[in-house]
Amino acid sequence: MKRMKKELVLLLVCALLLSFAALPAAAAEQEAAMASSTTYVMLYIDKPDAFVNGTKVTLDAPATIIKDKTFVPAKFLGDTFGMKVEWNDKTRQINMETPTAKIMLDIDNKSAWINGYWQSFNDVAAIVNGRLMIKLTWLADYMGAKYTYNDELRRVEVLHVKRPKGIFNPNANNSKPVAKFTFDKPSYKVGEPIHYVDLSYDPDAEGITNYEWTGKQEAFFSPGTYPISLVVSDAHGNKSEVYTRNLVIESQTYLNPIEYPIYMKPVGSYIKTDWSTLWGNFWELPELSKQVTEDKSRKLLVSDSPEEFKEKGVLYQDEVEGKGRLYADHINGTQQKLTMAILARNMTDKPVTVKTTNKGEVYPSVYANLIGNEASVDFLLNDPHDETFTIPPKQTFVYKQMPDFYPGQGVNLFYDVETDGKVQFSFVADTEVTANSVYLPRLGFDGHVRGTFPVSQVNWNIDATNFTKPSRIVIGDGKSDPFQPGYDVFRKQNVTNDGNYGVIYKIHADKPRKMAVMILAKGGIFKGPFKINGDIRLVPQSGVLTAFDGMQILAKTTGKEDSLDIEFSPPAGSAFPIDLIFYPLDDRETVN
Repeated sequence: MKRMKKELVLLLVCALLLSFAALPAAAAEQEAAMASSTTYVMLYIDKPDAFVNGTKVTLDAPATIIKDKTFVPAKFLGDTFGMKVEWNDKTRQINMETPTAKIMLDIDNKSAWINGYWQSFNDVAAIVNGRLMIKLTWLADYMGAKYTYNDELRRVEVLHVKRPKGIFNPNANNSKPVAKFTFDKPSYKVGEPIHYVDLSYDPDAEGITNYEWTGKQEAFFSPGTYPISLVVSDAHGNKSEVYTRNLVIESQTYLNPIEYPIYMKPVGSYIKTDWSTLWGNFWELPELSKQVTEDKSRKLLVSDSPEEFKEKGVLYQDEVEGKGRLYADHINGTQQKLTMAILARNMTDKPVTVKTTNKGEVYPSVYANLIGNEASVDFLLNDPHDETFTIPPKQTFVYKQMPDFYPGQGVNLFYDVETDGKVQFSFVADTEVTANSVYLPRLGFDGHVRGTFPVSQVNWNIDATNFTKPSRIVIGDGKSDPFQPGYDVFRKQNVTNDGNYGVIYKIHADKPRKMAVMILAKGGIFKGPFKINGDIRLVPQSGVLTAFDGMQILAKTTGKEDSLDIEFSPPAGSAFPIDLIFYPLDDRETVN
């Protein structure tokens, strides 16, 4: 029975030491100063009251007398004087470090080891009410502390002067750098960006080459006190001592976790989300009202079926008289090298001039998202372009010919043309393109978009001035954004441009309020550009955007702009719909 009680007491001691080790030290905020610091402690025998530099603290293990010797609480003095006292769960031992000694206490075997030399545990320590107590005279000698005992007041007084460590190594003729930092204010609110002020330096003036932070975050979203630590290195690899400051986070909220990245991340940033975040904050948002007008001044020829052709032939063919847009997206599904071209045939008895006013091209590639993105970027740039040639009556010219592309490679292309007479444009795939390629067999429909569409541009005027809740506009769902109707001259039937490929969207808002504009992919993989007030924004910056995984910030407005203009064309290889989310911002700090 006595043995069982003894083991229970030891287990209690170990558990208490382990819990103490997780707590921040009494001197958690360290100052990297050259001067020493003095700590004056008063403890009263068998009373929980103690004073540290005049400040009253309450102990759960008061000092006590055992066999005419004074014993003091080890963990309290260790934390107060900056001495490590921790429990090792694997070895079931207590490790202590003083300026002059490494001490290991083995409670199970009643042993104490000081710098490798054995001493009886009972000579230096005791367990009192489940707490580890250390003989004062013994500990003070190793700590370099002075102590006195006032018998009349039954009070122990301990004076400890902590000697600073030097940083100069005479053997290397070099000093360690010094880590130091502060914050620009005493405390911060929940979700408020933390401004760290680096004060680190190198006494040898070699500069700081590396920073190792522990606990550092842009912001904290729960109130409390957080220790932040820094270690710096110089050019020789010398590391500083650890420097720690406590960061206080108040209970008031500045930004919540949803708002923080929208306010604080710059334009172009990606915001990772999860289902609960999307469902609770960005799912089925109200739609901003918009006035829609359709531009029918330029017909659109779309050649995307068969998307992957298995043989040579004519992919699509129709006539343009006036303004037209030629759009094609195809993959070489044969086993041989082929080339793709657009042939232009003058259908009149007079010479006809063909002028190209804009183009979007990409070299052949096996990556569908890449070719759709690059061709769209090229087209939205709308670089000054004025290429003109004249076709004699009833003659056929090669209007555009792409480089050879090999099995599995694809191309995507746009061309805006203007003709002063009727011209038949043919999209063809052949081994050697000539004017006679126009007579190749017409290739069959495979379910992708093909046809001629009267609308090549839609204009949306949205009201983004007075909304107060996160809102959206939807692109490519076939409902809020209807797919354009057209006609397939090969099949002689009405069709729809599912996805509105080749269509330019021009979205305009007068006097937009202060807000962030973000894109959320919902139909699948997305990769493509937006043109925001004349600047190209890639989505994403690299790789692809996957459905429901996150949002990218496209733009931020200050509320002082006259207008916001967004230009977009659905890129080949991307899936729809997508949401453009308009998130209202207030006057809190915002990163643009």
